[in-house]
Amino acid sequence: MPRLGIDLGGTKIEVIALADDGAELLRERVPTPRGDYAGTVAAIAGLVQRADAKVGPGGTVGVGIPGAESRAMGKNAGLVKNANSTWLIGRPLRADLETALGRPVRLANDANCFALSEATDGAAAGAEVVFGVILGTGVGGGIVVRGQALVGPNAIAGEWGHNPMPGDEAIRPVCYCGRHGCIETFLSGPALAADGGADNEAAMQRYERRLARALAQVINILDPDVVVLGGGVSNLERLYDRVPRLWGEFVFSDDVATRLVKNKHGDSSGVRGAAWLWND
Repeated sequence: MPRLGIDLGGTKIEVIALADDGAELLRERVPTPRGDYAGTVAAIAGLVQRADAKVGPGGTVGVGIPGAESRAMGKNAGLVKNANSTWLIGRPLRADLETALGRPVRLANDANCFALSEATDGAAAGAEVVFGVILGTGVGGGIVVRGQALVGPNAIAGEWGHNPMPGDEAIRPVCYCGRHGCIETFLSGPALAADGGADNEAAMQRYERRLARALAQVINILDPDVVVLGGGVSNLERLYDRVPRLWGEFVFSDDVATRLVKNKHGDSSGVRGAAWLWND
């Protein structure tokens, strides 16, 4: 039975079908009906139905979203929260998709899907504890332990981008979340560009030291086997050599065995991870 994964992005919705060994059977994408919740549900249902027709019916369905499903009790239970695709907020997306498709659907944050993809058959395959990092327009993270993505009772496991940047910073910019000095305001792609960009040596040295400090906090708490970088900034090859040389100053250990690696599946990690939500 194929595993179907859906990556629900702000501009496009993509479906992939994976065989049990991870081989890609099908891939298709359509534009996201921005601002149109009913249209978004219909677009996902259409992708799944066409995939069923091509690779066989009844495949499992996992969906990665730019937000999370609330685990609160009461009226907010099962509703989407923290989504930058704002028309999803407060909507029972999983329940509506299950109704439209007539089968169970698993929903997860897109950073969790990225981490799960890389931990399953990507750059961190075989590692017991993986921290997946997205350094793009924003900064996100996901945690995978023994092949399972952690969600947590508040559905925010791995959301390190909205922790305060450790260390002394002369200026702590305001973040869209309303706080000041979030890691995202220093380590996102736009933040690097505003500081001088990847071609500016001084800016890169500041960026590398900030990334080392921020990841050292994760290592001190989670002690992962592997940290995998994704997003546009992950393409800066110098990070994989320089950041591990710096983070030892901030990690509470005489030696740091954690590996820092670049993603294997690139932009496909999110949609592949959504399919692997059914890897049990």
